[in-house]
Amino acid sequence: MKVLQFTIPVSHDKNIIVQKEQLPFFYPHLHRHDEIQLTWVLKGRGTLIAENSMQTFRANEIFWIAGNQPHVFKSDASEDTVESLTLFFNPNGKLATVFELTELKKISTFIHKYPNGFKVPEEYVAELSEMMLRLDQAQGAKQFMSFIHLLSFLQPLQDLIPLVSGSRLSSVNDQEGIRIGAIYDYIMKHYDTDIMLEDIAKHANMTPQAFCRYFKKHTRLTFITFLNEVRIHEACKKLSGSINDNISTIAYQSGFNSIATFNRVFKTITGRAPREYIRELEK
Repeated sequence: MKVLQFTIPVSHDKNIIVQKEQLPFFYPHLHRHDEIQLTWVLKGRGTLIAENSMQTFRANEIFWIAGNQPHVFKSDASEDTVESLTLFFNPNGKLATVFELTELKKISTFIHKYPNGFKVPEEYVAELSEMMLRLDQAQGAKQFMSFIHLLSFLQPLQDLIPLVSGSRLSSVNDQEGIRIGAIYDYIMKHYDTDIMLEDIAKHANMTPQAFCRYFKKHTRLTFITFLNEVRIHEACKKLSGSINDNISTIAYQSGFNSIATFNRVFKTITGRAPREYIRELEK
């Protein structure tokens, strides 16, 4: 059996690594690596979890994952294949001396400005994806020039929204990272059931009291808060993709036992009632 890793080394035979993937699903375990990761999703749909935050990913979206930022692209079960093009680079490795050059000072400042990563706004995706394709097709000095050109394009953008609000979570060791990843995975797989605190604590080999303290320490969220955010996130995906299912059906499919609770939690998390959310989708 393959041993899971939380800190995953990316190949170091090159300083600029471009990786194409066409797989049944994305790597399904929470992990991190020293390299910054710029991923263009070509095909697939699911949930991106970055630290304690989550959002939907779809085809033709691009995400910047910061170095050593715990993350996982969890593919929806309905997806049979995923495709992506990803750029990896470590600004603190052998490229560090390059980014110390005066001519690249603004780019260096930009790189360190987003320790929580970000999603590239839709209006920039077409141009940036073309640059990523050129970067993939180039070699040697031409690839390096394409790399600097790509960063120069991103550097002046002002409307980049971090994937995680607030400061970074405290760093964890590999053993804790694997444990937290297993907890996230259990919640993502069972969010539509009546998950009891005792169940998730047993899965983590802890008492309920110890689990609550552990989860809050490493995520800054209570277990119930995180579970509700997962459920509402999944409900939003169902509402945006459903034609025939009504709100009550989706509420129960998302793990809520009453429509009143669903409506209250939905508004608390999204700031809108479910019907208001649907009306905005229809505009």
